[in-house]
Amino acid sequence: MTASIPELPTQYDPKTTEAKWQEAWSIHQVFQADNSKDGETYCIVIPPPNVTGTLHMGHAFGDCLMDVLIRYHRMCGHNTLCLPGTDHASIAVHTILDKQLKAEGLTRQDIGREKFLEKAWQWKQESGGQIVNQMKRIGLSADWSRERFTLDEGLSKAVKTAFIKLYEAGLIYRGNYLVNWCPASLSAVSDVEVESKEVDGHLWHFRYPLSDNSGHVEVATTRPETMLGDTGVAVNPNDERYKNLLGKTITLPIVGREIPLFADELVDPEFGTGCVKVTPAHDPNDFEMGNRHQLPFINIMNKDGTLNENAGIFAGQDRFVARKNVIKKLEEDGFLIKTENYSHAVPYSDRGKVPVEPLLSTQWFVKMEPLAKKALKCLDENNSPNFVPQRWKKVYRDWLVKLKDWCISRQLWWGHQIPAWYVISETNGEITDNTPFIVANSEVEALEKAKQEYGDNIKLEQDPDVLDTWFSSGLWPFSTLGWPENTEDLKTYYPTSTLVTGFDIIFFWVARMTMMAGYFTDEMPFKDVYIHGLVRDENGKKMSKTANNGIDPLILIDKYGTDALRYTLIRDVAGAGQDISLQYDRKTDQSESVEASRNFANKLWNAARFVMMHLKGETPQSLGTPEIDKLELCDRWILSRFHQTVQQTKKQIEAYGLGEAAKGLYEFIWGDFCDWYIELVKTRLWQETPSRDVARQTLAYILDGTLKLLHPFMPHITEEIWQTLSQSEGQFIPVQAYPEVDNALINTDLETSFTLLFETIRTLRNMRAEADIKPGVKVSVILQSENEQERTILESGRKYIQDVGKVETLTITPQLEQQTEQVIAGVVGTIQALIPLTGVVDIASLRAKLEKSLAKIEAEIKSLSGRLNNPGFVNKAPEAVVQGARDALAEAQKQAEILRERLKRLQ
Repeated sequence: MTASIPELPTQYDPKTTEAKWQEAWSIHQVFQADNSKDGETYCIVIPPPNVTGTLHMGHAFGDCLMDVLIRYHRMCGHNTLCLPGTDHASIAVHTILDKQLKAEGLTRQDIGREKFLEKAWQWKQESGGQIVNQMKRIGLSADWSRERFTLDEGLSKAVKTAFIKLYEAGLIYRGNYLVNWCPASLSAVSDVEVESKEVDGHLWHFRYPLSDNSGHVEVATTRPETMLGDTGVAVNPNDERYKNLLGKTITLPIVGREIPLFADELVDPEFGTGCVKVTPAHDPNDFEMGNRHQLPFINIMNKDGTLNENAGIFAGQDRFVARKNVIKKLEEDGFLIKTENYSHAVPYSDRGKVPVEPLLSTQWFVKMEPLAKKALKCLDENNSPNFVPQRWKKVYRDWLVKLKDWCISRQLWWGHQIPAWYVISETNGEITDNTPFIVANSEVEALEKAKQEYGDNIKLEQDPDVLDTWFSSGLWPFSTLGWPENTEDLKTYYPTSTLVTGFDIIFFWVARMTMMAGYFTDEMPFKDVYIHGLVRDENGKKMSKTANNGIDPLILIDKYGTDALRYTLIRDVAGAGQDISLQYDRKTDQSESVEASRNFANKLWNAARFVMMHLKGETPQSLGTPEIDKLELCDRWILSRFHQTVQQTKKQIEAYGLGEAAKGLYEFIWGDFCDWYIELVKTRLWQETPSRDVARQTLAYILDGTLKLLHPFMPHITEEIWQTLSQSEGQFIPVQAYPEVDNALINTDLETSFTLLFETIRTLRNMRAEADIKPGVKVSVILQSENEQERTILESGRKYIQDVGKVETLTITPQLEQQTEQVIAGVVGTIQALIPLTGVVDIASLRAKLEKSLAKIEAEIKSLSGRLNNPGFVNKAPEAVVQGARDALAEAQKQAEILRERLKRLQ
């Protein structure tokens, strides 16, 4: 009984195939890294998505780009690690749990910290792995055995170690400063977590009376409610309008507080009236002026955005309600001068989605300047890290120069609790701004230290706040590899090779990683930073939750397959850092661009089926490599094109030109291999000759190499085909060697020659279509060229012209004899092509058919021209209708031109 020949199913089923190979790769640990392996390493530590997240198109895009690089370098023989993980997302988790508790009529304060954290961990176990499973669906070839979570034991140790080292070095301090406060999440947020939004608001002008009753000054503000905390009025020292008033005092309306009028360079004399109210506890600029001029700091706001007891009659009111009431009161008391419409930038909390409130608060800060100096030195002296594209280097550098100290404490419970213990027995059992504290690894250690300073009879309480999630994320490239321990992973894979990320988190994350790494490891955490653009919607707009224009990648994966979506996203990258637009019909959930990629997958599938049908169960290995001296001309051509493609693909991937690499593979596979080479060798495959054996060898060699070239881009279909082609049980394509360039097989002159042959065949095909010659009918062809080199090329490709062009007799001549019969003519460069039509088509019938079509088109042209020449139509019809008529006329004129040319060529 003979063994059955392996073959592919008639149709490619991505859903079944993708799930099958994802499971197989996992079971056989194909992507597990080996830190004992020698050789060049390549490591990507993926940007950790929020544990609360679900896969959106931005995630899919980034994952695809990373996976191309990882799979490519793995196949190039590098010791490769793609390390995955997720971020604990303090604010996002709080938002979810607070909503759940609210539905039960509870708050987190009602159940306490311990119970709240139990709920958080329970939620993480039940729902937190959703995005990880979705990343696996996109085909990310990560080492899932090394998956990390920013709150896992190892990373928590790294965070605590980093905090203590920075504190002991004097780089972390606790201070009372103005911070960005988010009333929605009840927490401080850092500068980079604040998004400025342009809003249409108002500028209110108020009369502030001088205390000596000699008049008043006019101030303008966009936040009237803060006037309750005013402790001064400032003008520019060079403003002549107010020089005679300096030194006087103002009696603050409503409040009655007497406040000074003083001069400060910070005041812009062009803003409003040039006279500004100063609220040091509620404005960053006022905070600076308040410190310079020793003004009182009066906080009028509670942390939930309501006004406190310092607001007097407005205490307890929400800040925006109080704004209206303060304006009303000032108007009633005769202090409102005017209200102007005013468009201005309002800072919003990126997490809480509400306007932030500058609030005086005691928080923990990191001194950024010393950390930034190291990062700047690496950048300026060694171009480390290297930004791709380079334009983002300046953006990154400018931010390092301008940054302020980083507020790292957050008034939340889910996260890394700050390792500081307050000696509350020194301040009546409460934590105050002045309570002494001990920074330590544990409460036991803190107690020992505290006893040495404050005696045995003490009581400690740990700081209730947690660290900003970006603090732990800043350690991610080395903490995930085992730091602060000197692990084998850290020694082998650090610094990492490439960071793939969006431009929008250069400040949030990239800079923090470089500063932390520079301090703790004395080198930059990655060699390259590959900045990718955004995936925009079908209208070219940025996708966002607020705009509700996101495209769910899982819908497109279910419809077209993962490989089709992957290839679409990568192919559309026109250059590193460029945005891409994704075609999408929201009514049908269809995408023309992803469908085109699925068609590409089907084209490859059908070509592979054809090749394997003729291999008769043989494999590329059993057939062997084709011998050079036995190759026919088209074999030499496809091998040259293949190795040119190998060379270009490797060069483009290594320069992060992933879109260009994807497009080049498409052109080679669809055009060179499927449309031309397979057609050129078909006649050789039906005859048992040495020529057939060479064709089979070449087909197997090219298909095998092509699958490996394409694998990083479309991993599932290439694995499925390669398994059937190679019959390599227990082997997988992700760990096969990526094709190497054989320069000896590249022949650019031969490729140029075949370009001429293909243009000739294409012209003959077009001529056959114009003359309505039936597909099965063979014709005679005359090719005339005075160029000897062209004739030589045509002669060398005679067989291919005849086979593919369905040519019975082919005449190649330098001179064209007078034709006595009717022919259809075409031109290929300087080559004239003729097909005699006698006996092949009914010329009279064809001419009549073309003339009838032309007459119909000319009548349409006349009708459309008449409408467009009619002022009544042009001026009264809707613009869309008029434009439609213009477009129809242009199309009709083009069709008429083609028909006239076809009639002309029927000599």
